[in-house]
Amino acid sequence: MSEYTDLLYEKSGHVATITLNRPERLNAISAPMLESISRVFRDADADQDVRAIILTGAGRGFCAGLDLKDLMAGTGIGSGNGGGLPVRFDLANSPPIVLHTTDKPVICALNGPAAGYGMDIALGCDIRIASTASSIAAVFTKRGILPESGGSWLLPRLIGWAKAAEVAFKGSVLSADEALEMGLVNIVVEPDKLMPVAREWADEIAANAPLAVQATKRMMRLGLEETFEANVHHVYLQLLPLFGTDDFKEGVKSFLEKRPAQFKGS
Repeated sequence: MSEYTDLLYEKSGHVATITLNRPERLNAISAPMLESISRVFRDADADQDVRAIILTGAGRGFCAGLDLKDLMAGTGIGSGNGGGLPVRFDLANSPPIVLHTTDKPVICALNGPAAGYGMDIALGCDIRIASTASSIAAVFTKRGILPESGGSWLLPRLIGWAKAAEVAFKGSVLSADEALEMGLVNIVVEPDKLMPVAREWADEIAANAPLAVQATKRMMRLGLEETFEANVHHVYLQLLPLFGTDDFKEGVKSFLEKRPAQFKGS
């Protein structure tokens, strides 16, 4: 596996763990990290041995957002264009879009504060397991910007328009318990339980038929933007090839034999 800038990548069993690794800056995103984040998710998604992905942060923060210190110093994102805005945004390969189109299930192990861009990346994951030490900070309007990396699309779909408007317009900082009450995270655990619980969930997902899990995620994603009738048709077209897989045969056989299935992803 190639090197990634300010990221750690580890595979264990069928689970890949991606760790944002700039703890001295609360894992604030630098320009090189943007490319690395996109590349590591592409690599994990293409790896047939990977069935689930965990995303977390090193140290006491998950991600403090884009590195504003580097930006103000003229060494951060956009600095290659004299410190201004880039001439062209490569949005197709930006982390929010790469994350959104990743077929492998992604669990965010929210170990600490997720602010700005960090919030958007966390919300872009499929499942969020939060430490009691974590928080979600929608501080965009307090910085004179907007949720630019998926948050303005994700928030209303996750918690409804009124709550999303409350959080985004006020620039709210939500504790782990407040995020749980709003439905932004799945569960809140003590810090020492965060990675064990995330790994437990990832292993449970990885034990299922991977092609079926990935097809389910694709259809749920498409369903956000299409009619019920269109989704039913698309699901049927995804179902037909699954009937021909060895995993489908194993799933039926293991059920009849009353034993755990051993899926191979084929």
